[in-house]
Amino acid sequence: MPPTPQRDFSAPTIVIGAGPHGLAAAAQLNRSGEPTVILERSDRAGASWAQRYDHLRLHTTPGTSELPGLPMPRQAGPWVSRDDYVRYLEHYVAHHRLDVRVTTLVQRIERGEPGSRAPWLVHTPEGPVAAGAVVVATGRCHTPNVPDWPGRSTFTGTLVHSAQYRSPTPYRGRNVLVVGAGNSGTEIAAVLAGAGAERVRIAVRTPPNILPRSSARWHAVGRLTQALPLAWRDRTSLLTQRLAVPDLTSRGLPRPRTGLYTRNAREGVNPVLDHGFVDAVRSGRVEPVAAVQTFDGPDVILADGTRLRPDTVIAATGYRSNLHDLVGSLGLLDEAGQPLVAGAQTHPAAPRLYFAGYTNPLTGVLRQAGVEARAIARALRREKARAPLCVPQLHN
Repeated sequence: MPPTPQRDFSAPTIVIGAGPHGLAAAAQLNRSGEPTVILERSDRAGASWAQRYDHLRLHTTPGTSELPGLPMPRQAGPWVSRDDYVRYLEHYVAHHRLDVRVTTLVQRIERGEPGSRAPWLVHTPEGPVAAGAVVVATGRCHTPNVPDWPGRSTFTGTLVHSAQYRSPTPYRGRNVLVVGAGNSGTEIAAVLAGAGAERVRIAVRTPPNILPRSSARWHAVGRLTQALPLAWRDRTSLLTQRLAVPDLTSRGLPRPRTGLYTRNAREGVNPVLDHGFVDAVRSGRVEPVAAVQTFDGPDVILADGTRLRPDTVIAATGYRSNLHDLVGSLGLLDEAGQPLVAGAQTHPAAPRLYFAGYTNPLTGVLRQAGVEARAIARALRREKARAPLCVPQLHN
């Protein structure tokens, strides 16, 4: 029999994670009359954004970056900075009067007692909390992912994940290899090259789809062309890149062969918006090289056999959602550890358990936070109409 709940949050719905998706979901649930508590493991809302590198700016326009019910301030400008976005999230909490319980780690989610009107138990170090519904919003970028390259432990230089990178200052005069040519990797490489790094290389496994920064409004194009055939959209995107981005093949970065729509559908990868990377490659300040194969003491060996000896390797190699500890026992994850269903959909074996923030649509991740939040609120409202929820009686 499940343990008796110990903490009284007096709310039937628990949202796990106080990032954009969790905040948007809580705001929409509150608006629909569903009292909601957000549990956040860190000491502030938007903590993952506050920990990003200093010079980060959103790759989406202000209108597609704001959450439901609060416009982005005009003074944030056309490309919202990290600090401005963190302030916006904090203002969002205050504006919507969201109940965020910080420094509250959620260890796992379990099913409650069969037939109970509180079908979920959310376990924290202080005890379990009964919930009538749960929204998991810990996000796709929960845990930094560093590939287990052969010989990695023998590397005598410095190896960090891009999550640990803050500014270019510590890398002045250093020989740096950035691994990964996504938005973070290309932006970090370009900034390092312009801020005094002795040499900057970028290891590329698959040539990225690159668009000019001014093309951030391609998110709107993505929404307008969703119904068109994938092959047509890919051909159009490749033609756009040919017209807007110079050919960097002679500099070691060939044009992509796969369109951005297919890459997004297959791998969940979005195109790179150019923040100075193209000019840095054209001028030779950033040198594209082959993918990393192995490490050997002070050397990094590439897929083409080249040996490099960088002082520092920055792995811009993405993140894992890391949901196994949280919901792994419930049978809701696929082989890659991603939720089998997301947004307003719930798994037949897990009614009233929602996952928000686990897709990477071309229409914009932050815009998707609002889309999913509204849909989850509507879905739970329909569910309550069929089988009304009761606030669980929690004990001190």
